[in-house]
Amino acid sequence: MERPTFEGTLVSQPDDKLPLGRAAFLGLQHVLAMDVYIVPFIIASVLAFSIADSSAFIQSAFVAAGLATLIQSQVLMRLPIVQGPSYVPIGAILAIAFGAGGGIAGLSAVIGALIPGAILVALLGSPTKVFHRIVGRLVPPIVGGAIIIVVGIALMPVALKESVFAVHGAGTVGGNILLAAVTAFLLVSCMMAGIRMGAGGNWLRLSAVVIALVGGCVVASLMGQLSLQGMEDASWFTLPRIAFVNFDITFSVPAVLTMVLVYLVVLAESTGTWFAIGAVIDRPLTDDQLDRGATGEGLGCLVSALLCSTPVTGYSSNAGIIAITGVASRVAFAAAGILLVCFGLIGKLSALIASIPGPVIGGVFTVLCAVIAMNGFRVVRSVKLTERNMFVIGLPILMALFATLLPADYMKTLPNLAQYLLGSSIAFGAVWAILLNQILPVDKNNSEAETAH
Repeated sequence: MERPTFEGTLVSQPDDKLPLGRAAFLGLQHVLAMDVYIVPFIIASVLAFSIADSSAFIQSAFVAAGLATLIQSQVLMRLPIVQGPSYVPIGAILAIAFGAGGGIAGLSAVIGALIPGAILVALLGSPTKVFHRIVGRLVPPIVGGAIIIVVGIALMPVALKESVFAVHGAGTVGGNILLAAVTAFLLVSCMMAGIRMGAGGNWLRLSAVVIALVGGCVVASLMGQLSLQGMEDASWFTLPRIAFVNFDITFSVPAVLTMVLVYLVVLAESTGTWFAIGAVIDRPLTDDQLDRGATGEGLGCLVSALLCSTPVTGYSSNAGIIAITGVASRVAFAAAGILLVCFGLIGKLSALIASIPGPVIGGVFTVLCAVIAMNGFRVVRSVKLTERNMFVIGLPILMALFATLLPADYMKTLPNLAQYLLGSSIAFGAVWAILLNQILPVDKNNSEAETAH
């Protein structure tokens, strides 16, 4: 079966050049749509870091995300990818830190566990060329398409629950919904108006995310839900901690083994993002790209660990931004990486991003989730939907939602490994897609057609 013709409208391809100003503006949109500060904020809060340590930890996450983005998008995988802190390792990081005494001292054991695992992930790629064989055997088009759908759908309840329905400060659920709706409306309206205007409307489409975020922040300010106090209190310039230089590291074999397992889940999460980006730009991933991607992931996580931060992963939301703006040029992603580093070094800039209200981010995030999911449906539409294939596509969605909606109190009663797997609904759904495609019997009448595809 022939692969369907791509139905999106890209303004620029990955290798196209962009004017410096446009690249910076587009890179800023990618950065603004990310929630880089959330993971380090959660960890710092639970471990009761001091204000100074929390600030340094958050800024390290920005610098690590920027450097990892440059490594992956410009040097190794060379695809339009933005890296940021993964949510998957949070449980393991907290467990290791508390086991080492908690607080900032516990972070030394966490970093010691992160470094060896990152090196192992890097070795799975280009040095050994093992990773593409694993993917080629386990991830044919039907599984790849199912994983893309899982990425989009699994993120929807997270975006709604954490960014829209969660009430902070003087906000209300109704007010949050209004803010998210205004932001989403601005985003979709700008995108569709830009497309309808043709080439003359490209500027509107390219600016859609920033217009939506600014508009949402204006409404939030009118509602009394926007505060810039954090930016005013932040320092202008700080350097991140560096492992072995100004931060002591301790190693523990059980902690290292735990993080190796967690890294494999993070790698599965990133693979889902890579497939989503490949679908958006209509470029199937090559074996070489997969191997370089694994190496890039490992090196990015190693850099992050050396900067005393947490593992990074490809951010799925940015694939949605590519579909909305139509810009896949890696120049914009180089700009995003540089801006992330700048935000990490300049405290007031990172604090400014952190000041954007959650519902405003949620309004953009939910639309991006829908765009990602629909790109997955484009991929699987070319596969004949036999009863067997419907299970391969549909059940992983169910399992991803199961992991997302599983009550937190019940999850805490499960073994640690189960908690790590269920901690990433994307990785959990991806694993089910792979397993179902391996164990469900293939209809012999359709196997030849699917193989040809």
